[in-house]
Amino acid sequence: MFAVALLVSVAVFGTVGYTLTERWSVWHAFYVTVLGITTVDLPPMSRGGEVFTVFLLVAGVGATLYTFTLLATVVVEGGLPKRLQRRREARMLETISDHFIICGYGRIGSIVAEQFRRQRIPHVVIERDAERVQVALEQGALSVEADASREEVLKRVGIDRARGLVAVVGTDADNVYTVLSARVMRPNLFIISRAETDDATQKLKRAGADRVISPYQIGGMQIAQTALRPAVVDFVELATNADNIDLAMEEITIAQKSPFSNVSIVDANLRQRYGVIVIGIQRHDRRMEFNPEPDTRIEPGDKLVVLGRPDSLKRLETDAAEVKV
Repeated sequence: MFAVALLVSVAVFGTVGYTLTERWSVWHAFYVTVLGITTVDLPPMSRGGEVFTVFLLVAGVGATLYTFTLLATVVVEGGLPKRLQRRREARMLETISDHFIICGYGRIGSIVAEQFRRQRIPHVVIERDAERVQVALEQGALSVEADASREEVLKRVGIDRARGLVAVVGTDADNVYTVLSARVMRPNLFIISRAETDDATQKLKRAGADRVISPYQIGGMQIAQTALRPAVVDFVELATNADNIDLAMEEITIAQKSPFSNVSIVDANLRQRYGVIVIGIQRHDRRMEFNPEPDTRIEPGDKLVVLGRPDSLKRLETDAAEVKV
């Protein structure tokens, strides 16, 4: 604002000066002032006019350079890039779909986002702390600085198009409010939340969370299992590691009209066709059958827990969703 005022002041000063020294009209004086500032050839004038022109050119060029330098600084150091970044993020938020919403970017939220990033799962981070939002942006996550428990914020990040929501905000109370808001807006949304106490676990389930994870309980169980069965723990970690290119464990959903629907495991011939092993079947009522027999029937809506090579699992997932012909 000061730079613009300075430039205008020079123009006014030049107009008045030429009016007094050359006895020109206001318009002609202004016209010559603009020519002088822009270093264009000037018309003949008296010695007094020439002296004044020298001062005008020095002041005008200085003011012009200062103004454009200031504008360039604003554009380069935050003005334009930030506006373009905000517009880009707004467009991405409007178009993103089948994504996960991560509420909170603390220690757990950042780990969840990293796993999604490795597996190329689209996700959006909601975080109230500006510094954490900046860290998330630097790590490549689409992030919003806001309160995840507010319905307008959840609507902004596309909860109506989301695949699921992960509530890992700082406190159990915040997680309860976030889960409750999300469940009201999307009754069928898959919601996972973190809990620090048993009491919070029950409250989160009543609020609408499909799964409630206690990091302390899981951590304690992991330590105990590692102490008692280290080989088993190593195998599970190997099978569930997103970076492993030789072996992976995945869940495959059987579509209503899938070619594997209403057939037995042996008739589906999954071992020979895809080289995978069926470890378990989760029925549509969430009942889990471990190590199913070969004649076990696969029903629509079941989720097969299978072990195999990532490329084989991807082919199986595609075929399981196809319609019978």
